[in-house]
Amino acid sequence: MHAGGDASGDVESTSGGNRDGDAATLRAVAEQVVQEAAEHLRGLPRPWEGDPADGVDTKSTPTDVVTASDHSVEELVRDLLARLRPGEDVVGEEAGGKAGSGTSWVVDPIDGTVNFLYGLPWYAISLAAVRDGRSIAGAVIEPESGRLWSAALGGGATCDGRPLRASRQTDVTLSLLGTGFSYRPERRLRQAAMVAGLLGHVRDVRRTGSAALDLCAVAAGWTDAYLEHGCNWWDWAAAALIAAEAGAVVRTPGAPGTPPPADGLGDDALYAAAPGIVAELAELVRSYGANTV
Repeated sequence: MHAGGDASGDVESTSGGNRDGDAATLRAVAEQVVQEAAEHLRGLPRPWEGDPADGVDTKSTPTDVVTASDHSVEELVRDLLARLRPGEDVVGEEAGGKAGSGTSWVVDPIDGTVNFLYGLPWYAISLAAVRDGRSIAGAVIEPESGRLWSAALGGGATCDGRPLRASRQTDVTLSLLGTGFSYRPERRLRQAAMVAGLLGHVRDVRRTGSAALDLCAVAAGWTDAYLEHGCNWWDWAAAALIAAEAGAVVRTPGAPGTPPPADGLGDDALYAAAPGIVAELAELVRSYGANTV
């Protein structure tokens, strides 16, 4: 791991150039698409205002929900990209897909669907432009607040146009850690045990329910670090770049088909931290069983 980048190479590009449009252009496209998608979502029925089971299905477990709104937003994003970036592949949480050899797009139509289902405001729409498995531009929007986060590889990260800078915390015992939990009960218990061990070594722990927003919080310095196991590519493709471009140290599991870093954090660990605490916190995480979660 290193500051402003990613040990597995998923965030930092080594492609030697932008073959299919520069990163700034792709960033602008991502911003436009997620803003239009957020406006679309705000016009859809609100699950918490009607029958909470209406238009809701489940995926991997009974607690892993997907709503009609997830499908509607992803369909809109795909339509917009087909118009703005014709011929480029799209990988989405709901409709799947496969990244091609050029620029592809990775979309999470609603990251934090359980929050959305209950009427909690902490959910996001995430879109990243990727090439060779590496994020080169991305945007994340929080529809309830309208906050727009974005980044381009080598171009920095912003929230509503204001530059972002990760925390300068150097004392792990004063650090605020974000985390999340699996939909599978047996794994959730192992994650909870790991976090319980960490609680005596950090200031406190927060759990918002959206990996994308947790990474954006690290980018803004609102939290000092974030750790979660089991996130998918679409959860972090845009936000990991935003955190890295804000100066955080970012470690991802890697895009599908790429080997994860052999660093003892666990194959599917997603980790972002302020440079001043990243090594010490990672060692603590290992000591409390990250590799066995």
